[in-house]
Amino acid sequence: MVILTLNCGSSSVKYQVYEWNDHVVLARGLVERVGTSEAVLEHSAHHSETYTVTKEILDHETAVQLILETITGPKTGVVKALKDVMAVGHRVLHGGQKFAKSVLITPESLQTFRELIDLGPLHLPANISGIEAAQKVLPGVPQVAVLDTAWHQTMPASSYVYAVPYNWYSFYGVRRYGFHGTSFLYTAKRASVLLGKKPADTNLIIAHVGNGASMSAVKNGSAYDTSMGLTPLEGLVMGTRSGDIDPAIINYICRRSGLTSQEVENELNKKSGILGITQKFSDRRDMNKAADEGDANSLLARQIEGYRLKKYIGSYMAALGRVDAVVFTAGVGEMAYQIREEALKGLENLGIFLDPDKNKLSRTRNAETLISADHSPIKVFVIPTDEELVMTEDTYAITKGTYDIHTNFTYSFENPTYVNKERARALEKELAKNPAVKSILAKAP
Repeated sequence: MVILTLNCGSSSVKYQVYEWNDHVVLARGLVERVGTSEAVLEHSAHHSETYTVTKEILDHETAVQLILETITGPKTGVVKALKDVMAVGHRVLHGGQKFAKSVLITPESLQTFRELIDLGPLHLPANISGIEAAQKVLPGVPQVAVLDTAWHQTMPASSYVYAVPYNWYSFYGVRRYGFHGTSFLYTAKRASVLLGKKPADTNLIIAHVGNGASMSAVKNGSAYDTSMGLTPLEGLVMGTRSGDIDPAIINYICRRSGLTSQEVENELNKKSGILGITQKFSDRRDMNKAADEGDANSLLARQIEGYRLKKYIGSYMAALGRVDAVVFTAGVGEMAYQIREEALKGLENLGIFLDPDKNKLSRTRNAETLISADHSPIKVFVIPTDEELVMTEDTYAITKGTYDIHTNFTYSFENPTYVNKERARALEKELAKNPAVKSILAKAP
C-alpha cells in the first residue's frame, strides 16, 4: 500500500512516497518555481541518483501530474501504476478552532479551509490548490488533511486568548493558534521514548527552529502554550520574520515612512528577522559563518535570536513548573550548535547544563542526540523531525478507520524499538567518517 504525502507552498510542492507494508520511503522530492516556465523537479528514489528536470509548470495541478508521472515512470518510477496509490495526505496550514486532529477531506472540510483563508493568506490558497489538483488527478483516492494547528488545540484559554476586546475573539476568531504542530507531535512522542516515560507523564519545551521558528510548551504530553499566534509572524526571531514586536511600531512606521499597514506587515514577514538585522543573510549558515569571521551585525543577529529563545525557555519553565527536557529540532535546531549555545548558556541555575563539546558534535539529521551534561537535571535533546511520517500514519489510519486524537492514538515511533531505516543507513556512513558522533547518540532506557 503506497501513501503519497504532499506539502504545497505558494510556488512549490514537496512530496514523499511511502510503502506502508514494508515501512520504507520509496522516494521523496520537490517541485520548485511552480507558476513559471523554468520550474524544477528534484526526485530522489530509494538507492538511486537524484533525478532533475526543468520545464514549464504553471499551476499546482501540472506539478502534481508531473510528480505522478515521475513516481510511475519507466526510469524514475517507484510505483508500478497510479492504482497503487491508496491515499494522499496533505499538509494544511490552518484548521482554525474546528479541527483538533487530521481529517478526511470532504466538500465540507474543504469549504472550511476556504473560509479560513484570511487566517493564512500566504499558505492556505496553495494548500487548497494542491488538494484540488490531487483530487482531479487521482479521482476516488482518499485525501487527508494534516493540520499544522491541530496539535495546539489542547491549550487552555489562558494560553490562547489575547488581552484584546473579547469580541475580537468571539466574532473574528482572533486568538493564538500556533503552527509546526506536526513537528511538535513527532518530537514530543520521541522525547518521551528517550526519557523512558509515558507521554502523559512528560513535560517538555520544544524549539522548532528553521527559517520559520516556534516553540511549544508541552504539559503532560499535550500542548500547553506556543510562541506563534494568530499567524506565523509572532514569537521567535526567524529567517525573515520579526517575531515579537510592539504592535504600535506598525502605525509609527506608516506615519514616518508613508508605507501602508499591508506594506509594513509584508516587511515584517519578508524583510525582518535575521535578514533585517544583517541586511544580507536569512540563512543561519551564512549568518554564523559571517559572525565567526567578525561581522558585527551577524553576531548581533545570532545573539538576538538566542536571547529570544532563552526568554521563551525561561517563561515556559515557569508555566510548566517541572521540565523533563528541552528539545531542538528542524534545520537550524538540528544543525546550528551556535544557536543552541546562545539559547541555553546561563541557564544552569534553572537546571539546564549544556555540554559544549557534545553540542558542537551534534550536527546530524540522521540521529537523535543528547547534548546536556551528564549531571544536568533537565536533559537537552536534538531530535530530527519527521513530519512526513506523521502525515503518512495519520493518512493510513484515517482510511482504515483506526485514527483518533494523539492522546488516544499510538504511532509507530512511540515504540522504543522504532528505527527509521533510511536514517539508520545514512548514519552508518556518517559514523564511518565521524565516529565521535556515536558518543552522543540518545537511547531509550
